[in-house]
Amino acid sequence: MPQTDTPGTGGMSGLRLRWWTELPLILLVYGAYSAGRLLARGDVSTAVDHGIGILRIEQFLHINAESPLNRLFTDNAWIGVPADFWYASLHYLVTPLILVWIFRSRAVHFRAARAWLMVSTMIGLIGFTLLPTCPPRLLSAGHGFVDTMAQYSDYGWWGGEASAPRGMGGMTNQYAAMPSLHVGWALWCGVMLWRHGRSPLAKVAAVGYPLITTIVVMGTANHYFLDAVAGAAVMGVGLLLVRPVLRLADRVRSRVRLPLAVAGASSGAGASSGAGASSGAGASSGAAVGSGGAAVAGSSSVSYAPESSIVSAGCQTSTGERIPRPRKRPAEPGAEPSARPAEAGDSTPTAAR
Repeated sequence: MPQTDTPGTGGMSGLRLRWWTELPLILLVYGAYSAGRLLARGDVSTAVDHGIGILRIEQFLHINAESPLNRLFTDNAWIGVPADFWYASLHYLVTPLILVWIFRSRAVHFRAARAWLMVSTMIGLIGFTLLPTCPPRLLSAGHGFVDTMAQYSDYGWWGGEASAPRGMGGMTNQYAAMPSLHVGWALWCGVMLWRHGRSPLAKVAAVGYPLITTIVVMGTANHYFLDAVAGAAVMGVGLLLVRPVLRLADRVRSRVRLPLAVAGASSGAGASSGAGASSGAGASSGAAVGSGGAAVAGSSSVSYAPESSIVSAGCQTSTGERIPRPRKRPAEPGAEPSARPAEAGDSTPTAAR
């Protein structure tokens, strides 16, 4: 159902949202994101060095939470298997579903929400390009990490190469670990549920979904803790850029619409002037024919002399115009009536003598 944005919500007044224009835009951005991941594979040795550097920083700060979580997921299949399903599927299901929900029931907020998600995704793509990072599961065994996706691959559709279906692991960039957009997108979903959800269940999901996703990406050895922090930071920067991006989009849209409107007005004015000229020429010719016909008719019949104009006090009136006479003021008491009847007016009878 088409909706319109209201002022102050990041939309343009009168802008209609249609799913057949929004869906291709979202698919285009996601396609660019996926293609960027493939193009930004980077050098493997550089990605490994970046991963080891992040791990050492965490160990120095005693925040390497991914190590104990990975051991927990590896030793307990009842935790590891659901976590693998969570990592491999919800990232691609929950985010689109919340987008559709906002579009249908919170349409005045959709444009800003969509812009936030897309801008943050593009920032994440820049991070993949500039800082290719080897995830913990691809480090050498001496670092103590186990790839739970490979360990429990018999339970699901994924293989030993990331969360891609079996045989399609080569189509993904396995060194796009920094920042974690799994965490970033989950945080976006949580904010949307918290702001626009009305039930207590929505509030619980708003907190639980990004929190569990953060634990899952570390426990499955797909991301470091600092990857998750970077994912949240990317969403924060994207949020700050939403208003400038929307203003820029509105300015571009207005500049595109203005030449189209001018061109439409010019074509409409040309059509109107052409029609007016044709009708005016027709009217003039019709008047000429009519006057000519009247002249011919007058020559063959009785001709009528025009009425003479009235001249009064040096002012000539138009033909047929009558000068109104001033109303007679009543005589004052004791005043003698005028001896000249003409001064009494047309309707005053002559006094008897």
